Amino acid sequence: MSAAKRIATIVVEPQKRHTATLFFFHGSGDTANGIKDWLHSVLGKEFSFPHIKLVFTSAPPRPYTIYGGQLSTIWYDRFKFSPDVPEHIESLDYMCQQISSLIEEEVSNGTPQNRIAIGGISMGGGLALHLGYRFHQDVAGVFALSSFLNKDSSVYQSIQDANTAGSVSSLPPLFACHGKADPLVIYDWGKKYVDNFTAAGISTEFHSFPNLAHEMMEDELNLLQDWVMKRLPDK
Repeated sequence: MSAAKRIATIVVEPQKRHTATLFFFHGSGDTANGIKDWLHSVLGKEFSFPHIKLVFTSAPPRPYTIYGGQLSTIWYDRFKFSPDVPEHIESLDYMCQQISSLIEEEVSNGTPQNRIAIGGISMGGGLALHLGYRFHQDVAGVFALSSFLNKDSSVYQSIQDANTAGSVSSLPPLFACHGKADPLVIYDWGKKYVDNFTAAGISTEFHSFPNLAHEMMEDELNLLQDWVMKRLPDK
């Protein structure tokens, strides 16, 4: 069975001619429907763009080690909820390959990678960081809300390889947000990978929110929409 059939998607078509595509990945335990409805409840309207197709994807259920092996809709497994442990690279790479099939389908249907942006919240943002900086370095941009990377993440190795090759400036720009009141993904965890990206020479835009917990807020999403429109302007 192809990845496009295995991974359920909700597609929001643009009101005008489709010239770009945005993938939005939910956090652990959520679904495509869940993140779409959450965005609507925060904004009081649909999260949409005149010319950009939105693709919300649902992670297939799999055992989650930190939940004692219970099934959960997660993009990849974790050995522990901490940046101080190794990544579960097997599950990360597997899911990146599955989502890559959806991205490649967009390309084959006429949307080039430089007219595609990818991102998500929490674990969905982590997935987007791996996709954008390891597998699809030609995308228009990557966003991550309330996310983090493990200290020895393979993403850093890919960035180092690009630096060695003198091509780090061509890596996708990053948009990131994090709440200082986040009790789950600690603010310092999120700030750390952004600082590392900036130090490596990647174009970054970072916004912190003093009273934001592990959630989304209207001001944050308005900033995200502005960034998306800059990265994927109408044409």
